[in-house]
Amino acid sequence: MAGTLGRLYSGTGAFDIVGRRRIWYSFSGLLVAVCLASILLRGFNLGIDFVGGSMIELPAQGVGGPITTQQAERVFADAVGRPPESVQTVGTGSATSIVIRSTALDAPTSFVLEKALYDKLRPLGTTGQPSEQAISDSAVSATWGGEISRQALIALVVFLALVSVFLAVYFEPRMALAALIALGHDVLVTAGIYSLVGFEVTPASVIGLLTILGFSLYDTVVVFDKVQENTRGLLGLTRRTYAEAANLAVNQTLMRSINTSLIAVLPVLGLLVVGVGLLGVGTLKDLALVQMIGLMAGAMSSIFLATPLVVDLTMRRPAYRQQAERVAQRREKVARKAAAGSEREDETPRPGPVGGPTPQPGDTLASAGLPTRIGKTASAGGRRARPTGKSSRPSGKAGRSSGR
Repeated sequence: MAGTLGRLYSGTGAFDIVGRRRIWYSFSGLLVAVCLASILLRGFNLGIDFVGGSMIELPAQGVGGPITTQQAERVFADAVGRPPESVQTVGTGSATSIVIRSTALDAPTSFVLEKALYDKLRPLGTTGQPSEQAISDSAVSATWGGEISRQALIALVVFLALVSVFLAVYFEPRMALAALIALGHDVLVTAGIYSLVGFEVTPASVIGLLTILGFSLYDTVVVFDKVQENTRGLLGLTRRTYAEAANLAVNQTLMRSINTSLIAVLPVLGLLVVGVGLLGVGTLKDLALVQMIGLMAGAMSSIFLATPLVVDLTMRRPAYRQQAERVAQRREKVARKAAAGSEREDETPRPGPVGGPTPQPGDTLASAGLPTRIGKTASAGGRRARPTGKSSRPSGKAGRSSGR
């Protein structure tokens, strides 16, 4: 475990993320297929703001004590003859109220419902006394929700267009394409999970969906910037391929991506715990849910999807394929040289056994077991005898003296 954390912190490229991109592609493709099937077959649980309907609001404090959502739902079902779409508590303290959402109610039904709520729950007004004016109702038209959807779609298209131009100019067109694919993945996965789980889609959900796009793009740009730094001038080098340089960039920014995601999730988690659990604000719940899902999807796509896509798009270019071939040839050449050196080392003669004859003073070269040069002899003192140039015959003077 310590070794894994150490490699994660150092970012030395120990995790082969790009090399296993087929696994990430398969997982992302399966997830997108499930989400897309749920969107097409099951659809979304649209809130009252999108489909239209009626909303009734009353204080959560009654004469007999706090009014629960179960009590309000039971009164609504008895008065209208069907259960409401949703009943939730919003606000905190003395401002706490209960909001009932339902399909569109006509004026007589609304009057009957308000009277039943007052008679059975007796909500307190601002003066601290039961008051029918404390109960309010409002009708929401479906055209308002449609206008929100249209404006959100326009904002999404404009955002993606500006992002494409920025990435194409700052980085390269292939990086812009990979970033757009990753963004589309995040939007589709987030929407699909909403459809699968059945979360209610509200205007707050749409706002949260637009905000997570910025986070996903930020994380992707950080990784792409490191990829561009590691691959600058790569075509003239044979040290590593484009895929290896990109994988190193992902490893070098992996710890930063994880930390950024965790720090971004903490306030969203605070919205869920404090805003929903303690304060009971339904709008915060809708906003926090979509952000929580989007943050996780964005972190996953920036690490496991965006950079592998850039590698595949880049390796379609002949120059980078040729550079990868040169890297492979260089490594093969180095491996052959290393193998040849190992074989020469194995063929080197080993020294003789210990305990052979030891040369002694006065031994000749031959007696010591050493080769001698033909035609030359060594004196006992180890010096070669030099010729004197004189004949071995007696000198004339000596002969004359002996003949006298």
